[in-house]
Amino acid sequence: MKKTYVYIDGFNLYFGALRNTPYRWLDPMALCRRIFPANDIVRIKYFTALITLRPDDPNKPSRQKTYLRALQTLPDLSICYGHFLAHVVRMHLANPEPGQDPFVKVIKTEEKGTDVNLATELLVDAWSDAFDCAVVISGDSDLTAPVKVVNERFKKTVGVLNPQQKPSFALKKVAGFYKHIRESALQASQFPPELVDDMGSFHKPASW
Repeated sequence: MKKTYVYIDGFNLYFGALRNTPYRWLDPMALCRRIFPANDIVRIKYFTALITLRPDDPNKPSRQKTYLRALQTLPDLSICYGHFLAHVVRMHLANPEPGQDPFVKVIKTEEKGTDVNLATELLVDAWSDAFDCAVVISGDSDLTAPVKVVNERFKKTVGVLNPQQKPSFALKKVAGFYKHIRESALQASQFPPELVDDMGSFHKPASW
């Protein structure tokens, strides 16, 4: 079995395959082992950032922290943090009414660091011969260059598991293999509703 590392773009996975579904309590190790039964999944690196409080959903940070706590029950998973920015900007309306101010204030949120951190970890691990095969869970075409380098320069197999509905043709062109995440795999790869860690027991968020 090929020694395999998995690199997950957490926000890309969430917004591509999990948001507004009943599958947000996802066990990524179970998912990877289900989709790649012939691979030895020895390490998962999960890239994310702590989200900030939003007036429209004040419980969102708490739900994220609960999920990150669930991820930390997996002994072969590590979390790599970027940072999250939220600020008020003025943006132009697409179809303003006659006489209406065409500009409105909106809260613009940006996640910083995930793609760079993921690319760095992938390249360093390939250079140090940490894996035989790598899986990148993302549909972000910004990762095309590091995937190509590891496949071509380091002669390692790097595949892409795309959580987005639309294919990334740039990633598909350079990946050693390319798959989309099936809904049935998400459904079959959920954490138990109750988990236990060093701090005690905790539960899946009620709204999930």
